[in-house]
Amino acid sequence: MIELIIGKYNYWIYITLMMIGFYAMIAKGNLVKKIVGMNIFQTAVILFYISTGKVWGGTAPIIWEKAVIYDNPIPHVLMLTAIVVSVGTTAVAIAIVIRIYKEYGTIEDETILEIEREQAEESRGKRQDIEA
Repeated sequence: MIELIIGKYNYWIYITLMMIGFYAMIAKGNLVKKIVGMNIFQTAVILFYISTGKVWGGTAPIIWEKAVIYDNPIPHVLMLTAIVVSVGTTAVAIAIVIRIYKEYGTIEDETILEIEREQAEESRGKRQDIEA
């Protein structure tokens, strides 16, 4: 049992990073902390896929007489695309958070929901006054 845990330590690291990122996205109320959690989660997934492409004793996929076993380059190439998407997602998320901060003056989700509820009650009250 110990050999299984020690032998797959890299997977335990990825799982731990995923859970930290998932916890930050779900449990934190600050929108910036949620973005950081999303980035941690994305990084864990990228590291996992890169490690699946590595073959023990493998070399770069270049044809030469000494190379017998090659690493799989496909996961590495796909993760380059994932990194670009991750950076784009982060940039859009930060832009949205900045816009939310300008609109509400806070980046705490509970406070934003409270402000939204108050605005909905005010508009409902004004509508009832107009109808009456």
